[in-house]
Amino acid sequence: MLLISVSSQVTLLAIENGCNPMPSAESWQVPDARSRNMAAIKAKNTKPEMLVRHLLHAMGYRFRLHYAGLPGRPDLAFPARMKVIEVRGCFWHQHADPRCHNAVLPATRREWWRAKLKSNAARDRKNLRKIKKLGWSALVLWECELEDQDILALRIRNFLGQPGGSARTVDRSKKRMQLAQTPNSLNRWAE
Repeated sequence: MLLISVSSQVTLLAIENGCNPMPSAESWQVPDARSRNMAAIKAKNTKPEMLVRHLLHAMGYRFRLHYAGLPGRPDLAFPARMKVIEVRGCFWHQHADPRCHNAVLPATRREWWRAKLKSNAARDRKNLRKIKKLGWSALVLWECELEDQDILALRIRNFLGQPGGSARTVDRSKKRMQLAQTPNSLNRWAE
């Protein structure tokens, strides 16, 4: 009976597939399996995003997904309110909060990861600046902040206001009331 340890089996499997079982930093080649795993990571409809979407819907809010009319196609847009919510993964977008343990660089290929994740964060900042320049407000929700649903719901309600009537509808109502109070023969709402 031939006994082979698990690490030996992994080494033999790596050699059979043409990979160096212990690559140096200079000769690192990303195995096909790792490449497939990385390619399968989604940019849309992630678990944190779905959690926020379900909560928003349950609270009575309606929204547009991945709104193409704004820079960076924000996750959730509320056009009538001119507000967006971005749901970000702490690792991919490098959450800077020191209490967050999800934004840790991998142990291998640290320089490559540092450059990649730094460019993600720079793109996020640039898109938020553009969104705000267009007159929209933005709320960024981080993956690590989604655990307490009550606090999350409170933050969302404070940002968006009451669900139901949009801000634009409220503005129209105010205009009608103002017009109704002014003496004007062309006033459609005057009695």
